[in-house]
Amino acid sequence: MTVKAPTLTGSPRLRRTPFSRRVEAAGVQGYTVYNHMLLPSVFRSLEEDYAHLKSAVQVWDVACERQVEIAGSDARRLVQMTTPRDLSKMADDQCYYIPMVDTCGAMLNDPVLNKLAADRFWVSLADGDMLYYYMGIAGGQGLDVQVFEPDVSPLAIQGPRADELVRRVFGQAIVETRFFRYKTVTFGGKEMVIARSGWSLQGGFEIYVDGTEHGEALWDTLFEAGEDLDVRAGCPNAIERIEGGLMSYGSDVTRAHTPFAAGLDKYCDLDTATECLGHAALLGKRDPDKRVRPLEIEGRGQQSVAQYWPLASGASLIGHVSSAAYSPDFQTNVAIGTVNADHSEPGTELQVHTPEGVRAACVMSEFWIRHASRR
Repeated sequence: MTVKAPTLTGSPRLRRTPFSRRVEAAGVQGYTVYNHMLLPSVFRSLEEDYAHLKSAVQVWDVACERQVEIAGSDARRLVQMTTPRDLSKMADDQCYYIPMVDTCGAMLNDPVLNKLAADRFWVSLADGDMLYYYMGIAGGQGLDVQVFEPDVSPLAIQGPRADELVRRVFGQAIVETRFFRYKTVTFGGKEMVIARSGWSLQGGFEIYVDGTEHGEALWDTLFEAGEDLDVRAGCPNAIERIEGGLMSYGSDVTRAHTPFAAGLDKYCDLDTATECLGHAALLGKRDPDKRVRPLEIEGRGQQSVAQYWPLASGASLIGHVSSAAYSPDFQTNVAIGTVNADHSEPGTELQVHTPEGVRAACVMSEFWIRHASRR
């Protein structure tokens, strides 16, 4: 008996994006759901998409990275209340990666913060309904701010040929944008932010498409300009992002982690970011009892993690694997997991209980792309 694969039932609660029709025409084969929106997960195959991302250029529909706009005289104060990263020296054209925490110091999200002006910010969210959290704090504290979701949908250009594609469409001055800085471009008569950023280690840009009506026209312009560059539709690739240690909020990091447990110590300025509501709690949690670590798992062809895989040391459960994939470039199973601090040292040998049986695992000192660059 053949079992038919389950489908994802559509409804207005599952929002399409300004690029959905182009994504479907490009042959998307799978989606996940992120911030109540469709996020492509595979086009040709995970392995073929991975190889192409590392050699050419891809255009990604990442409209699911929803923006929370915070504007008003208390805008910086409101954002600072949610993060232990000091925002006081942030430039107007700068993007900050920020751990977002609650009053207990627990991770709520790990967005990219874009400063548009002294009194205006975009919080570019990972998966999570943080719009309501900001609205709640603003109302409860009586802050002078407006908090809302603008009609802004990011479109990413990623890969080693991303610079050339951006140069053709927007000019050399945009290519010269520094990492995690942004400039503005005009498309369709609308000024839009374009940042040197993206959820891959291959380099590229994210265009914050301002206005749903501009989505398909911009997509078409990029593909016409990049035809000889082998431009393809793509999406965040699980293999590449695990190799590079790009953690996924909701999978690798959850509210069960503090920024210190997640390895985000350098983004915690506890001496200066005292307005953060989780400041007092974080002062006592700088030495976590568990840590997110890179792991190597023996064997070939490991499948993706649908539910956490238990990690053990002998008879003791000491953590779990949250993401895993077989890396063609490194010829091993790369993984991310959370382990007890006393089992987190590089070289620690563990056992992982996968759906295919128990396999040996080892804690790594660095994620693979960084490790390879040091050879």
